Amino acid sequence: LGPPEQQHEAARATQRLASLAGATPVFLRTPGVVSTPQVREALLTHNAYARTALGLLDALDLAWVGVGTCEVVPPLQAGNNFFSMAQLRDVRAAGAVGQICLRFLDAQGEPLATDLDDLVTGVTLNQLKSAKRRWIVAGGPSKYAAIRAAVVGGWADTFVTDAATARWLLSPAAAGASS
Repeated sequence: LGPPEQQHEAARATQRLASLAGATPVFLRTPGVVSTPQVREALLTHNAYARTALGLLDALDLAWVGVGTCEVVPPLQAGNNFFSMAQLRDVRAAGAVGQICLRFLDAQGEPLATDLDDLVTGVTLNQLKSAKRRWIVAGGPSKYAAIRAAVVGGWADTFVTDAATARWLLSPAAAGASS
C-alpha cells in the first residue's frame, strides 16, 4: 500500500526484523488493493512468487494484524493501491467501522462480506483466525472504533496500545459504540 518509498521502507524493515530473528522474509510484491477481481486473478496467475507467499499464510505462527479506519489517511491515496472514496463510503453505509488487514468489520468485530474482498491481495480472515498468535499494536482517537471492533471480535490475542486508547476502550463511551 502507499507510495513506492513507503513500500521500500516496509521491505527494509521486514528484512531487518527477519535478520534479527534469524528468519527468512517472504515478500508479496503485488498491490494490496487492485481495481478489479480480474486484475487480481491475472496478477496471481502470472506471479508464482505471489502465489507462494499467499500460500504460506495458511501456516502463520504469528500474525501482526493491521488495524485501520474506513477512511483514506496519508500517505495512502484513494484508488492508488487502495480503496476509492466511493468504495469506502459504501462500506461505511453497510456498517463498517474499521478494517483489519484490509478486511472490513462492523462494530461487533464481525466481518462484513463485500465485493471489496475480491480486490485485496493479502491474508484472508480465515488465515488470520488460524494463526497461532495474533498481535495488534494500535492506538489513537482516529482508530478507537476500529480497535474496539478488532478486540471485541477476537481478532487478537495480544493487544498493545497507549494509555488514552486503553482508557477509552474501558469507558462507557466505548460500550455505547457497540450499539
